[in-house]
Amino acid sequence: MAIIVPLPFPPVPAPILPPDYRRVRCVDSFQALAAATFADGVNALCWPRAMSGDFGEVVAALGQGEGLQTLEEARLRTLPVSPAGRVAVEQMLTDLKLLQGHGRDPVLNCIHAYPRDEAPGPVVTDVFSFHADSAPVEADTWLCTYHGSPSEGLRNEDAVRRVDLPATRLELLNAFGGADNEAFHDYLRENCYDLHYAPRPDARPYSFGVGNLWRIAVDWPGSPVPPCVHRAPETRTGQPRLLVIC
Repeated sequence: MAIIVPLPFPPVPAPILPPDYRRVRCVDSFQALAAATFADGVNALCWPRAMSGDFGEVVAALGQGEGLQTLEEARLRTLPVSPAGRVAVEQMLTDLKLLQGHGRDPVLNCIHAYPRDEAPGPVVTDVFSFHADSAPVEADTWLCTYHGSPSEGLRNEDAVRRVDLPATRLELLNAFGGADNEAFHDYLRENCYDLHYAPRPDARPYSFGVGNLWRIAVDWPGSPVPPCVHRAPETRTGQPRLLVIC
């Protein structure tokens, strides 16, 4: 089996994470990130990194696009980039190999725009809404933004499920056309309405930062911790997002 040696990273700047938030824990290596457990309320693990290379050059070399483009290794290796751009490519490919070696199935995307939820209704269910990922079995989500605006987290204490807001719940009940019973709860789960959150008035969202590799808890039966509430950033014209996720 080949041994994967991560590329060296420059010194990490001061953490951008909320130092008083007990649910976020920082580690100093991929191995520590993979070995850590979600327990004692911790539902977000972060390996802070200040990455080398010119990721903006990689984005420019990829050219114009629409929506979400999946990037394969072969295409990245043939991009006409400078040595700094090549370093950025190798950083991303190293992360892919680390994740694959850990039994994950990572996907590297260049995101020009995410699809929006155009359906009318009181709960928007696209990735721009604060939400929790979910799974029927034990699982977690790994992600890193290399270029563009990073994801944003919301403290669980600052979040309230939209389906628990009285006015929103009433609208959902009217759309469902029935009573607030188990069938209605199934309706909420089937449409993922129960996974989306509203920030409280005094909420203080925090940034996932650029270059940091995150592992966050999802909503699955029997999870020992609440899921990490987060959202994707608004994509800006001319600033596509490079993201690995699995």
